[in-house]
Amino acid sequence: MYVKVEPETNIQLKYDENGLIPAIVQDVKSGTVLMLAYMNETALQKTLKEGRTWFYSRSRQKLWLKGETSGNTQQVVAIFLDCDADALLIQVHQTGVACHQGDFSCFSQVLQEREKAISAEWAVLSRLEAVIKERREELPADSYTTYLFEKGIDKILKKVGEEATEVVIAAKGGKGEEIIYETADLFYHLLVMLRDKQIALVEIWEELARRHRSEEDK
Repeated sequence: MYVKVEPETNIQLKYDENGLIPAIVQDVKSGTVLMLAYMNETALQKTLKEGRTWFYSRSRQKLWLKGETSGNTQQVVAIFLDCDADALLIQVHQTGVACHQGDFSCFSQVLQEREKAISAEWAVLSRLEAVIKERREELPADSYTTYLFEKGIDKILKKVGEEATEVVIAAKGGKGEEIIYETADLFYHLLVMLRDKQIALVEIWEELARRHRSEEDK
């Protein structure tokens, strides 16, 4: 069965015999695939109208709003169709975790791994950025991040410099564990600096992508 997405468009979606279409949800910042759920026409229309993800539960046979009880909501950024118009890709800003078991992504269990794969954990920078942003806005007491923001940019830059030096020293010594530890410290303080300057991590990704495209064009 085919159903138009919106009256003013010529796009038609191909729903299955039960009136459902699979929807893959992806974290827009990290690219992590968060979950797979199903939508009927009503769920999709509510999602398009409200900018929040609505799905249809096949087991309960009813609509449900993601995060309605858990608070782990999904703000819709974009919705894409696949080439056959029988599946959706929904990019979202994920608040909290996507999985009901407490994991950021529902795809956290390994069935097979022939070589070391990139897991959802690589998205930790985006999640850390969100926490730092929250600290900047709320300035909770007894928080090291709050301390840095209250001390100002000079203190933050001093810490960035110190941590960069620690990375150099660790790398010179050649000890892997120390390099990892000091690099993590540097990443954190760089994120604090970026937040103080109101620069989003995605802007750094975009610059890296631009450079990568330039290299490919050569």
